[in-house]
Parts: sequence; structure tokens; C-alpha cells
Amino acid sequence: MSAAKPTKISWKLQEFVAHGSDVSCLALGRNSGRVMTTGGEDHKVNLWAVGKPNCIMSLSGHTSPVECVRFKDTEELVLAGSRSGALKIWDLEAAKIVRTLTGHKSSVRSLDFHPYGEYVASGSLDTNVKLWDIRRKGCIFTYKGHTDCVNCLRFSPDGRWIASAGEDGTAKLWDLTAGKLLYEFTDHMAAVSSLEFHPNEFLLVTGSADRTVRFWDLEKFQLVSASEGEACGVRCVLFNPDGSCLFSGSQDMMRVMGWEPFRCFDSLHVGWGKLADLSILSNQLIGASFQKSTVSVYIVDLAQVNKSGLGLLAADRPAAPLSPNATPSRANYVRPHTSSSKQANEMKREPEQEARGGNGDEEEEESSSAEITNPDEYKKIFQPSPMLDRTPPKKAEPFPAPPEEDGLLGKNVLAVVHNDRPLTKARRQVPSVVVSEDPATNQTEAAVVPGGRKAPLGLRAADFLPNPEREMTEEEVLSQVRKGYETLCTLLTDRHKKLKIVLALWTSCEIKTAIDAAISMNDAAVINDVLGIMNSKPSLWRLDLCPALIPQIEKLLHSKYESYVLTGCVALKIILQNFASVIKGNLTVPPSSMVDITREERYQKCKVCHRLLMNLRPLLDSRKTRSGRVSGAFRELGMLMITFD
Repeated sequence: MSAAKPTKISWKLQEFVAHGSDVSCLALGRNSGRVMTTGGEDHKVNLWAVGKPNCIMSLSGHTSPVECVRFKDTEELVLAGSRSGALKIWDLEAAKIVRTLTGHKSSVRSLDFHPYGEYVASGSLDTNVKLWDIRRKGCIFTYKGHTDCVNCLRFSPDGRWIASAGEDGTAKLWDLTAGKLLYEFTDHMAAVSSLEFHPNEFLLVTGSADRTVRFWDLEKFQLVSASEGEACGVRCVLFNPDGSCLFSGSQDMMRVMGWEPFRCFDSLHVGWGKLADLSILSNQLIGASFQKSTVSVYIVDLAQVNKSGLGLLAADRPAAPLSPNATPSRANYVRPHTSSSKQANEMKREPEQEARGGNGDEEEEESSSAEITNPDEYKKIFQPSPMLDRTPPKKAEPFPAPPEEDGLLGKNVLAVVHNDRPLTKARRQVPSVVVSEDPATNQTEAAVVPGGRKAPLGLRAADFLPNPEREMTEEEVLSQVRKGYETLCTLLTDRHKKLKIVLALWTSCEIKTAIDAAISMNDAAVINDVLGIMNSKPSLWRLDLCPALIPQIEKLLHSKYESYVLTGCVALKIILQNFASVIKGNLTVPPSSMVDITREERYQKCKVCHRLLMNLRPLLDSRKTRSGRVSGAFRELGMLMITFD
């Protein structure tokens, strides 16, 4: 009797076009794991059933691209923030707008619903965290302390605190009732991209672009443990529902972690790209990502993942009363039995109301609409009968694993739904063609599935493919691999030698000498590498380096390589944040009647920097109107350039 084939640990569930333009944000429902919402550059918020390619509902009303979305825990409300700083709350069961809230001065980048009260929190590019009263359409409090964009927000499970993660490399804990900062966590060396509260214990986890995950005790405000450096920045973190372990998601990777002491129980290459959100359903981890207008959803079978360090057989043992990482001394959250009316009374309203609603908001709400594009799915998910028995249920059926390698693709499979098997030649060459095998004739035919769902006649996949009868020999394969190999090695060797020269000058001489040498090499790759190091350590930047580096940054901004452009954007952002006010101040202060050589030198440097920065302004204005990640960086630079107005 042959042994059963092992089932897949991870696979791609689906891939589909979510918006008419680029997708800018995404969120999964944490209660059911069956719903997903996306926001796009087309100013719309779309609702989806995970695993199905058709949009359930499209919400319109925003006047600028939607940059952040979030479900309420019960999934009957969805919150969206736009680039203009406006927030909109939608009732999905009633298919209508509930509130429009305005008050942020820039793009909203993070959102969360209060677990009990009628409140939401928002974090923005304007560096502020705001707490809103949904019923009164007002801002209760503005928490100020971050010096850069607020990337992530979470309410504590008991609703008493807000944790915020910033691009400035800090995480902050705010007390809602007292309206003040409790503690600031500053150990990360780069932007903090995600954070989560432990579901039961006073424990906070933060994930950062510095490639580490850190666990914090919220009683003693001490670091419990930290992960070793990952291969790339941490994008999402999520505790297992029982609090026994943490799932960390980064570029194409998932890790399972414990924290006392820190341990990595398991790691898995998933291939989901730049992960946007995580959720858990029926012992399956759901990960979603987006690239341009396409959204991809991946599934990880947690039954085949080591979650305790004791091996997979531990899943068959009786559950322990406490998580293996729990410490008896750590307190647990005390959740109120009803909505937090007492807490609502304790929250003092801000003296100056920034968003009272008024007629302007009412007009915006009237112009907003919810278009149901899939009535059957909408009725099934958002209008169950009875209403208290919401579907999909919390313990819904898991998503089925894809067929094995040697299995046949079903004839009714849509072209937008794939698994993570190696693509066949047909699917590589013609993405919209699904190949099926006809056992009666033993011939390969192509079933083309266009957008109109009606298959055209007379098209065969074989007409578009190379002849599969003759396989390449080993020598031919090696010859293909060797093409360009020597050229690539020569380029990399030359680049390595140049960087060694720069490093030698950097360590033995003044930093400006090393940078001048790098510029004289006239190699964009070397400049990109040097600026990458300087971007990771902003303290290296000085005003006297800017006149030489700004022209090099301009060259990177004109590059056809996105990585070069992004490096240039980060470098220019550091210059504007650190020196824009200095440059403007030196140019606006009238000259002194006394001879001051130092001031005169500083004035000349500021004058040169100002001229070079003004020369960049047309480039920034032309690029910020485009869609995509690079355009967002250019828009942010455009806002920073306002300092010179």
C-alpha cells in the first residue's frame, strides 16, 4: 500500500484585478477571515468574499485616493481614510454611509475601531493620532508626539489604550481616559510598520523595517525579547487566537515565534510578495498582498506548521490552560461586560473641535453611495437571516487545498484563480488560457476565458507555444544559462572594487572625501549603494554634503530602475526634513554688517542647496500625479517642498 502524498502547506488561493487603477490598501476581516476590503487610486472602496473573484459591493464618495481601510471586529462596518485626510464609515448591512469625519491635514495611513465604544482612531502623514466619536461626528482628542507618518494603530483588548507605530522608528502607548502618553518604545532602528496587542496578556509586539520583531511587557515597560534580523523588513504581525505564538509576515516569508525566551518555531517561504494583511480561519492563515491593480490571496495550513517548538504531534495533545509563553506574573486584560459607557463619560472632549460634521459633512454623505454589484453574495454575507446569525460564521469551513502536481485542472477554473504550482508553458505564455486534457482524444485543448465569459472559437493554446516535442539538451540549457554570465560578473567585480575604495576612504579620511570619490566614479550603482547606507543612518547627513549629493539624487530620480528612484526619494526626504528650515532661515535672515566668514560660507551652501532643490520641483510635480508606490513618495516630497513657499 503506497503512502499518501503530503498535502500542500501553502498555496495561492486566488489572484484578481480589484480596481480600475492601482490598489493602495487592503484589509481582511479578522472575525470570519472570509471577507476583504480594498481601497484604490480610483477613490473607491471595494468589498470581496475571499476565494471569489467578483466584487460584492463598491463604495464611492471619497474625492481622493483611498490609502487605508479597516473592518470593525464584527465586520458590519468598514472604515476608510483618504489622501485628503477624510474618513468615511460605511454600514455594510444597510449598504449606506454612516459618517464622514474630517480634521487630518494630510493622508490617513492607519485606522482602528474601538473594541466596545462608538469610537475610531486614525493616524496620518501629518504625524497626529486622532480619537473620534462616531455618534457626534467629532474629534475627542489629538495625540501629538510622532515626528513622521503614523503607520499602524491598535486599540488594546480592554479599550483603555491606543498603540501607534511610526515611520520615525518609535512605537507609543497612549492612555485614552487621561489623554496622555504612557510610554515610548524606541529600540527599533528603522520605521515601525506593524504592531499587535496580545489577546489576553499585557504584551505588545512591534514589527519594523529594521528586520526585527520586538516583544514588550506593558506592566514594566521593558523589552521581553527580540528576534534576530530577518532577511527583509517585517510587514505584518498577528497573534494566534489563543495567544500561544506569533505569526510574522515579511517579503515572501512567514515565521512562527515564541517570546520567553525568543524562539523561531518554524519558517516557511510562501511567495506572497509584499504582504498587506493577515487573518486566521479554521486553522488556516490567510495572507493578502497587492501589486498595481492586482490582489493575491495565499493560504497557509497551520496544521502542518510547528507552533510550539514541540513538533507537529503537539497539536494532538490536550490544550494547556495557559500559552507556553505565558508568565504567571503578567496581568491580563479586564474587558467590560457591556459597551464602555463609563469610559465614554471619562473621555473629555477636545476644547477646539476640529470636525463637528455640520452641513459640509452631510453634503459629503449624501454624495456617497454603495453600489451592490453581487446581490447574491451580498445577501449571503451581509444580510443573513436571522441577522444575529452572521455568515460567514466564525468557525467556517477551511479553504480546500489545490490539486496535486499530477492532477488535472478543472475545465471551469477561472483564469484569475491559481495555486502556487510551477506554471505550465501554456500558462506562462498566455496568462488568460487554462489548459485541460481531453482523455477521450488524448489531445491538449485550450479553453480561453475572456472577461465576457463567452469563449471565442478557433483559438488553440498550441498555436501560441513553442514545439514541445523536442526537449533541450543539457548543453543547450547550460549555454542559455551562461549567456551574459561573464558580463554580469565583470560588472559586479568592478562595482565591488569601487565600493572597496570608497570604504577605505570612508574609514581613513573624512566622509566628504569618500563621497567625492564615489561621485567621481560616475557610477549610478555606487551612488545608490552609498546613499543606501546614508539613508539607513540619517545622522551621517550634514549640510556641507548636500550641494554635492543633490545632483546625484536627481540622476537617481530620473533612473529607469525603481530601486534607484526610491533610494533617491528617501535621500531627498532626509535632506528636506533635516535642512529645509535651516536653508530657508539662512536665506531669509538679513546679512550682518560685521564680517562673519562662517556665516558667509553657510549662506553660500544654503543658496546652492536652495537652487538645486528648486530645480527638482518640476520633476516632483510631474511624477506625483502618477499612480503607484513611487508616485506616493513624490507626493510626500512635494508636501515637504512647501517649506520653501
